Amino acid sequence: MKIAKNKMVKIHYTLKDTEGKQIDSSEGKEPLEYLHGTGNLITGLEDELEGKEPGDKFTVTIAPKDAYGEYDEQMVVEVPRAQFDSDAQIEVGMKFQAGTAGGPMIVTVKKVTDDTVTVDGNHELAGKTLVFDVEVKDVRDATEEELNPPSCGGDCGGCSGCGGDCSEDGEAGSCGCGCSAGGE
Repeated sequence: MKIAKNKMVKIHYTLKDTEGKQIDSSEGKEPLEYLHGTGNLITGLEDELEGKEPGDKFTVTIAPKDAYGEYDEQMVVEVPRAQFDSDAQIEVGMKFQAGTAGGPMIVTVKKVTDDTVTVDGNHELAGKTLVFDVEVKDVRDATEEELNPPSCGGDCGGCSGCGGDCSEDGEAGSCGCGCSAGGE
């Protein structure tokens, strides 16, 4: 069976930078399983997987625009230290979820002074060309539940992503669990 939209796919992969330094790998673990054609992988990798079959092995180099995007200096922001808890220990490299006009975003602390904290909203792989070694392990038809995951309808009582507690304010889906209000 060939990889196509709405197929469940299992792959083993090793991700490296252009200098050959390993960034991530599924080797020694369960293969990565995903629903193809629905944006669950970076565009460049998903495009390369299209039409492949179990047993296929390949290496692909993916430009930033087809991976995690170009690095955007405007996403590096100085935030007043007063916006953090006064007793919070903040260190370079820490990650936080920040509320933005576009919704929640993970930011990484780049610099800390007595008055400011500099955070970076770029994905850690933004601006990087990525090299993937991939082996397709399995391709199968997706089940109805995989194609249409159950929605919590706003209460997330049966949601495995958040254990039934979407957020402190109770907004469905805000935990990143995939649940959405209104039964979507």
